[in-house]
Amino acid sequence: MINPSTDRLRSQGYRMTPQRLVILSILENAGRHLSPQEIFERCRQALPGMTEATVYRTLNFLTEQGLVLPAHIGSGQLVYEIASHEHHHLICRACGETREVDHALLQSLYQQFQVSTGYRIDSMHVTFFGLCPACQNTVVA
Repeated sequence: MINPSTDRLRSQGYRMTPQRLVILSILENAGRHLSPQEIFERCRQALPGMTEATVYRTLNFLTEQGLVLPAHIGSGQLVYEIASHEHHHLICRACGETREVDHALLQSLYQQFQVSTGYRIDSMHVTFFGLCPACQNTVVA
């Protein structure tokens, strides 16, 4: 099922083009973060003739509309996922394992930032990097 926010886009006058629907479907069914290149490769199978530029433009649009969430996973790589719930990530620098962190764990920290800085935080996504328990045991001290 496509994210119910697509109804909101339609009510605001945006069309749900085949390109937008395919990208949303790919991300919803991926089960993990996907790079723009991975999304493009999957899009070409679903919609032959789709260009890489269209994928990037569509990802930018869907991000601006709050349907897709970009995440930095290190080494300058940006990946995307469906923005279905507020969460954060832990990524192991050694093996690449990724775990979700529920936003509730950081909610009070976000509130403290807003109070102490006066900023209204409108993007709630943080990626933490470190070593997972298995890699900690294999790292030579």
